[in-house]
Amino acid sequence: MTILVIAEHNNKTLAPASLNCISAALQLAQHVDCGIDILVAGNDCNDVVQSCSKINGIARVLSANCDSLKDHLAENMANQVVALATGYSHVLAPATTFGKNFMPRASALLDMAQISEIKAVVSSDTFIRPIYAGNALVKLQSSDDIKMITVRTTAFESAESGEGTATIEVIDAVTDSGLSTFVKQQISESERPELTSAKIILSGGRGLKDGKNFELLYAVADKLSAAVGASRAAVDAGYVPNEYQVGQTGKVVAPDLYIAVGISGAIQHLAGMKDSKVIVAINTDSEAPIFQVADYGLVADLFDVLPEMAKILD
Repeated sequence: MTILVIAEHNNKTLAPASLNCISAALQLAQHVDCGIDILVAGNDCNDVVQSCSKINGIARVLSANCDSLKDHLAENMANQVVALATGYSHVLAPATTFGKNFMPRASALLDMAQISEIKAVVSSDTFIRPIYAGNALVKLQSSDDIKMITVRTTAFESAESGEGTATIEVIDAVTDSGLSTFVKQQISESERPELTSAKIILSGGRGLKDGKNFELLYAVADKLSAAVGASRAAVDAGYVPNEYQVGQTGKVVAPDLYIAVGISGAIQHLAGMKDSKVIVAINTDSEAPIFQVADYGLVADLFDVLPEMAKILD
């Protein structure tokens, strides 16, 4: 039995989510006493391959280098996974946009049930994952020959790197399926940390009343070197772009500190942030659901609190 991890990367650097996924694989390997391989599929991504070879606990790095894999199109990535999967007992990918893009397709092609967003490994065939928007956890057991798994990366620490001595093996890359074409990618640029890797996050909700009022949040976030998030209500209202959204249909985060400002705490939002180590809620409504998960709550007007916070942090 051997475990295969699909590395997330941009052809230049390894995504932090991959290290969390590898950590889950390392836990799984303790139950099945087997090795771990990493697939690096892309184009001109030798730096990523070298980075993966230094991760502790990895046996082999499989390098599939081809222009057809450059943009990680779902059809091509799924075909690459299917071409390798029969040699493995478990295939893991991070439950990010990257993993969610091709893993369901690969699972269907293999006629295996996908096990989505695991939060814990119980044994070689038993895992824990959230259901009902994160309000409950289910322990499930799979009898499939190949366990196709996506990993909720916030539930696992990052794997350590620096002492690994994995061998590097170049493998045949799949040809372009021709089913889809990459057009372009629009990436927002910000000097603030990325949401899913930030240690501190300030999120704003509908209570901010207007997109311009997010400037109050930005002022505090910049002083804390924090990322800025938002509830779905704020995104739907057009206050901020959708890449800010935290929640069941947005990004799942687990920072050291999460400050929810003007957010009532809908189930869908809580599903994306309640694993944060410390949660602070600021809201004028003392009955808001957000206070049920908050470690610290402040019933106050955010338009008074945020300027005061910015002043104190000067």
